[in-house]
Amino acid sequence: MTSLLLSPAGVGVLALAAALLITVYLIVSPGPARVPRERRRPADAADTGILTRVANLATSAIERVLRSRGGPGADVLEEAGVKMRLQDFAFLVIVSSLAAGAVGMVLSGLLLGVVLAVLAPVGARIALQVLAKRRRRAFAEQLDDSLQLMASSLRAGHSMLQALASVAREAEQPTSEEFTRIINETRIGREMGEALEETAERMGSQDFVWVTQAIAINREVGGNLAEVLDGVGHTIRERNQIRRQVAALASEGKMSAYVLMALPFGIIGFLAITSREYIMAFTTGLLGYSLIGISVVLLIVGGLWLRKVVNFKF
Repeated sequence: MTSLLLSPAGVGVLALAAALLITVYLIVSPGPARVPRERRRPADAADTGILTRVANLATSAIERVLRSRGGPGADVLEEAGVKMRLQDFAFLVIVSSLAAGAVGMVLSGLLLGVVLAVLAPVGARIALQVLAKRRRRAFAEQLDDSLQLMASSLRAGHSMLQALASVAREAEQPTSEEFTRIINETRIGREMGEALEETAERMGSQDFVWVTQAIAINREVGGNLAEVLDGVGHTIRERNQIRRQVAALASEGKMSAYVLMALPFGIIGFLAITSREYIMAFTTGLLGYSLIGISVVLLIVGGLWLRKVVNFKF
């Protein structure tokens, strides 16, 4: 019995059970009960369960580690539109990594478990980048309509802040969310130009940089801002049309690059399940490890080359 528990399969089953238990609790467990403010008393705090305390301790420890290391923080989640604290997201990634490693150990052994455990955080990072890119693309596509709405509000005699508020009310996500943030920052005393510039930087939109500059110049020298926004909107509309044509022409090359990059991992996963002895032969000597290292290096070089070929900046 002890030898079974200490085997890779046994360790994988235990890790998978722990990860699933924590994940199910985080998803199924109800949130804290909301009571009126006048009824809140420190002595009335209900005793939390052991899983809640463990999760709180884990997230607190992760938060301390993230603060000590510095680097990218909650801005990464904001750019991707993920409404979650950074420490909570990191905790879920760790649990997912443990679960993936446990599944790999149960299916094939230690090697596949380690590979899947490493791929889990990498996949989370890629998912955030994809969500952020999709969000920026949606913002860029909605910018033309947003400028038309702003120009119409200005022609109707509304102020600049009221024009931004009309976009925040009537536009779709993520434009409405970003404009709501601009309005809230302006109302608490921040300069409107600074809020607009930060939004342009966060969304990575050169078109919105032009809009910000046009608004800043108009506020200094005066003039008909509605006509200026119409002109900027016409330019952005033409750029979006050319951008869509370039994206359509480059889509075939990007799909080919995705297939070529995923092909080695698919073959390794298939062979690890159907012919484990064939894969394990690479871990029995120096020659096998050397071939694995060379393959990884060539894969990275090929990925960078394909990325350079199919990426077009416009």
